[in-house]
Amino acid sequence: MLETRNLDKSFGAIHVTRDVSLKLERGERRVILGPNGAGKTTLFNQLTGEIAPSSGRIILDGADVTALPVAQRARAGLSRSYQKNTLFDGLSVADNLGLAAMVAQGRGMGLGRDGLLHPEVRETVEEVAAQLRLSDHLDARVSEISYGMRRQLEVGVALATRPKVILMDEPTSGVGPEMAKGFHDLLAALPRDLTLLIIEHDIDLAFAVADTITVLNYGEVVFDGLPEAARGSSLLKEIYLGSWEDA
Repeated sequence: MLETRNLDKSFGAIHVTRDVSLKLERGERRVILGPNGAGKTTLFNQLTGEIAPSSGRIILDGADVTALPVAQRARAGLSRSYQKNTLFDGLSVADNLGLAAMVAQGRGMGLGRDGLLHPEVRETVEEVAAQLRLSDHLDARVSEISYGMRRQLEVGVALATRPKVILMDEPTSGVGPEMAKGFHDLLAALPRDLTLLIIEHDIDLAFAVADTITVLNYGEVVFDGLPEAARGSSLLKEIYLGSWEDA
């Protein structure tokens, strides 16, 4: 469903990703781990088209999207949530979801109420809100809801585009243990045909949700395999994750 082939990105003499080759099957949940500066977010930026790779290819659902801009990749089924909220604080939860649905359905970028009230848009808004337990908050302004709920809404905006693949950049960043567990339940409830690639700092959550784990260091893949193998790797314990005997 999503594949990178020898993906490389350098800024002058500095290599940020080096020869990264990954292959995600449809419905796979893969977590990317690695220390700060490992190239995780730069990899995401290449996948979405926000920066161009120096070399290598990106394949989405069998099609080479390496040269496509962000909007075309989104229409092809690639969506993303960010580490920092990128929501419209002055609009309601429903309007944020509705705008994403409008764009995905080819109904333009305007804020006109007619587009947001279109039956297909409303259907998407209500379905996604139900998935994320946001149905009781649809009329609330984003500025009025909790930080944890905003993180949920970020995922909702991605879901409203009806993607094939969602990239999540530290979805539990800044939330407490209870909300992190809620996020685990949220991810577990997503349709199994939806492919997820997640950058995560919460080790417990990473091992709980991942089908596979990839570890980056200085832009290179140094581990790619099952969570059980990652948990038993002395290299990862020492370099990336510290002591996790109690994890």
